[in-house]
Amino acid sequence: MSNDVLVLAEHQEGRLLETSFELLGKARELADAWGGKVVAVLLGAPDAAAELSAADSVVSCEHPSLAGYNPEAYERALVEILRERDPRLVLFSTTTAGLDLSGAVSVHLRAALVSYVVALSAEGDNALATARIYGGKLLAEVELSGPRSVGAVISGSFPAAFGRAGGTPEVARVDLGHVLGDLRITVTSVVAPEAGDVDITAAELLVSVGRGIGSKDNIELVEELADALGAPLAASRPVVDQGWLPKSRQVGKSGHTVKPKVYLMLGISGAPEHLEGMADAELVIACNTDPAAPVFDVADYGTTLDLFDIADELTRAVKA
Repeated sequence: MSNDVLVLAEHQEGRLLETSFELLGKARELADAWGGKVVAVLLGAPDAAAELSAADSVVSCEHPSLAGYNPEAYERALVEILRERDPRLVLFSTTTAGLDLSGAVSVHLRAALVSYVVALSAEGDNALATARIYGGKLLAEVELSGPRSVGAVISGSFPAAFGRAGGTPEVARVDLGHVLGDLRITVTSVVAPEAGDVDITAAELLVSVGRGIGSKDNIELVEELADALGAPLAASRPVVDQGWLPKSRQVGKSGHTVKPKVYLMLGISGAPEHLEGMADAELVIACNTDPAAPVFDVADYGTTLDLFDIADELTRAVKA
């Protein structure tokens, strides 16, 4: 076993995800503490290897089955690479691929797995992870003391800037055709979502509403506030699942990632899936009647007043 930290560098159509750089920065910190190296694994998209400059080395594999995300192909390729490299810690993001693969890899390697990580540090020879559990209502500290560990990190938990450090990583291009030749899963097509009515990802000010709105009939009250502020109206997943607002308005892991200067949250409890999508907002203002709601852990300002009273007063103040 080495003291290396290995990161899966995810991409979409050859473009690296921001989460890849977030993991690389944290991997650098941990590897330096343990006297190891940072290894980035890039499956498909070989041209992106040079962007992973914070890594000491990049393991790049190109194969037709790795051009897009194929869970079986990715799993086989990763397990083969990990068995050869034998890192101390493997880091994934809590994306669709990351959640798929972190569990599978931990089983193959008989390694401890901690998911929904929001903090990670080196404590002597071990790693100490803080993870959200019970839908983000509790934080659990977990010591990873075994020879091999796997972590799935919530996007936005670490700054991406540290993962963009300058350097020239050694790129090892590996041929894994011998483990990718008899796949049972084939990706035949990828269906892109329909274009939305507004682009909430470009907004500098965003008003977002959650389950606390109660019913579709109450959406109009918050829309009036958003219109008065000149801001788009976004929502958490429960609101979209109910059909009260279209999918294009959803913030979170299964929706859009937004980075507004101001994010006003009304009736949103703060589930990890939602917080993942707005973690980089500069200023977060939350309104929820439950003082123990996880949203207050990330809010810069918060109130437990009724959202209807808040929305009504703010609308009148803005229009005055």
